[in-house]
Amino acid sequence: MKKIGIQGIKGSYHDQVAKSYFGDSISINEFLSFDDLAHSVSTNKSDYGVMAIENSIAGSIIPNYALIDSLNLNIVGEFFININHQLMVYPGVKIENLKFVSSHPMALLQCKRFLKKYHYLTLVEDKDTADVAKQIIENKIMDTAAIASVNAAEIYGLEIISNDIQTIKNNETRFVIVSKERSAHKDLINKASLKFSLSHKTGSLASVLSIMKNYNLNLTKIQSLPIVEIPWKYSFFVDTTFDSIDDFYNAIRLIEVEAESLKVLGTYNNQMK
Repeated sequence: MKKIGIQGIKGSYHDQVAKSYFGDSISINEFLSFDDLAHSVSTNKSDYGVMAIENSIAGSIIPNYALIDSLNLNIVGEFFININHQLMVYPGVKIENLKFVSSHPMALLQCKRFLKKYHYLTLVEDKDTADVAKQIIENKIMDTAAIASVNAAEIYGLEIISNDIQTIKNNETRFVIVSKERSAHKDLINKASLKFSLSHKTGSLASVLSIMKNYNLNLTKIQSLPIVEIPWKYSFFVDTTFDSIDDFYNAIRLIEVEAESLKVLGTYNNQMK
């Protein structure tokens, strides 16, 4: 039975992705921080990890790129889900009785427009959406609402008092599947994640992008991240899709010449429809 590390607990969005990607015959390791999750994979306590990496509203979760890189984890898959947030309370509690709304910071951000209507509510950041729901039911908290999934409400017995409160209804999050080993399904590979750094020479980034274009690599994401040890110098994290694995490897050989450093963070199957 595969051991899958997730950020959060049963009923969280990470839990939902793990079961959708791997099926129900898995053992879930729950962690309330991405650091602990990533370390569980790097130390073989988890066979795979599920990590949110970007959201269509809130953007990239930049520290997770650094975690994957620093622990030498490999991205071996990805999964996209629609995030539908529900406002839920201890059964019987009315919205006018609330003082607080608690959830993961990303969930609070994604529901900003709805929450503005209830300016008297204090927003409280927590580590996990589902864990807030669990705390409310276990501790009989009457003055606090959770923002979490329908699944969390059903598991922990909370009452949903407002449905689909996210600001943008088409709210999608991309999760990556990480492992200590590289992907074994080479026949299905048509996407890669890279990290590279460049000199300050004029046109250095343009040269790399030209190589990708010439070898029919489609750039789907580019994210810069500061190199901590060198002020004002950046690494670039790039996702690219391709039809030919040979084109990809030929491009990589040329990018290695242009870049000061290059690291393939993973090759896997593109799940974007």
